[in-house]
Amino acid sequence: MEIDIPAVKKEHVGFEFDEATFEIKTEKLLNYAKACGETEARFVDSESPDFRAVPNYASNFHGRRNLPDNFPADIRRSFDAGKCCESFAAIRPGDTITGRSHIHDIYEKTGRSGPMMFVVHRMEFTNQDDTKVAIVDWRLVMRLGEM
Repeated sequence: MEIDIPAVKKEHVGFEFDEATFEIKTEKLLNYAKACGETEARFVDSESPDFRAVPNYASNFHGRRNLPDNFPADIRRSFDAGKCCESFAAIRPGDTITGRSHIHDIYEKTGRSGPMMFVVHRMEFTNQDDTKVAIVDWRLVMRLGEM
């Protein structure tokens, strides 16, 4: 698979291609905190005056699309290389969170299995007051060599 990575980067980095909205429910916050093994009252006690989502909560949100429609790579030849979540403000029950997706970066590396293209899919999240609450970067690795 031959891909001109500088051209793909020029065409796709920075352009928004998806938007999704999420309603924040108390039960989901509690379940997520429990699954994370959290014990602090502000994350596991809905009666706490400072009740909120755990800092990595936004990493469980997904938009409708992983890549722009015309992205020149086969997602079936890819794998998830992890997520990085940065929290800026509390996510609380009753919030309406909007996530907007764009490709943040594209770069190439060569590994034992040959050339690979790394795509950093970024979702930036704001609440109903347009306050930035989180950024989640998801790295997707695509093999470029023969399989």
